[in-house]
Amino acid sequence: MTSPTPLPDEATPRRELAVRLAREAGALQKKRYSTDLRIATKSSAVDLVTEVDEACEALIVGAIEAEWPGDAILAEEGSGADDPGASWRWVIDPLDGTTNYAHGYPRFCVSIGIEYEGEPAIGVVYDPLLDELYTAVRGGGALLNGEPIQVSDETDLTRSLLATGFAYDRRKSEQDNLVQFANFLKAARGLRRDGSAALDLCYVAAGRFEGFWEFKLSPWDVAAGGLIVREAGGRVSDADGGESWRSGTMVVASNHAIHDAMLRVLGDAAR
Repeated sequence: MTSPTPLPDEATPRRELAVRLAREAGALQKKRYSTDLRIATKSSAVDLVTEVDEACEALIVGAIEAEWPGDAILAEEGSGADDPGASWRWVIDPLDGTTNYAHGYPRFCVSIGIEYEGEPAIGVVYDPLLDELYTAVRGGGALLNGEPIQVSDETDLTRSLLATGFAYDRRKSEQDNLVQFANFLKAARGLRRDGSAALDLCYVAAGRFEGFWEFKLSPWDVAAGGLIVREAGGRVSDADGGESWRSGTMVVASNHAIHDAMLRVLGDAAR
């Protein structure tokens, strides 16, 4: 694998903008939390969108278009223009954990990833209720509220706490993660399923979880958190140990030490 393109000076103001927008969108989420919401469905009855998702995306995308009009934008709710020829690309989940948010369950965040020349460059994830801001710049380590974080040093899967999630098509798809969940339930110390992939990845980076896996995510679910895991010393891959995780099709993240053991469990489940 070739080395990623070095980041130019323009990375710094983009990081600063991403942090500001994550905090502003988070403030909006906190203000509207546990209030009456307009809730609609998208791909399935369990795939929700609220007016807050849309308002946060409008806030974020509008500011990017005003300050960096040449940058490409891939956002969950479809606003902005994705340009394959652009050097910079923003990958945005304006409200990760919408189902939680719609039910008043306090587990959601803003996720903003930025790519440069096709490679992850900047990651920002903000949890407004806990006021936890996770950031990473490629080659610069990972931070939580400005302080360095690193992954757990646990080496044994049997002593590890893992997280996962289930796809929106789980009611009708045979690839529903149930066999994998059962196998990890037997193999690990504990499992958590809390409904925000971006926060799950950040918790791996912070050493709260040893690992995370999930099928059928989207690029905006992993763009920021995947970089934050790597910059905290962890490993992110697909189920074969490769790089296709950035598409979201299959994501495995860990503290690095238990990664191969996680891949073996996933491999056994696929047989």
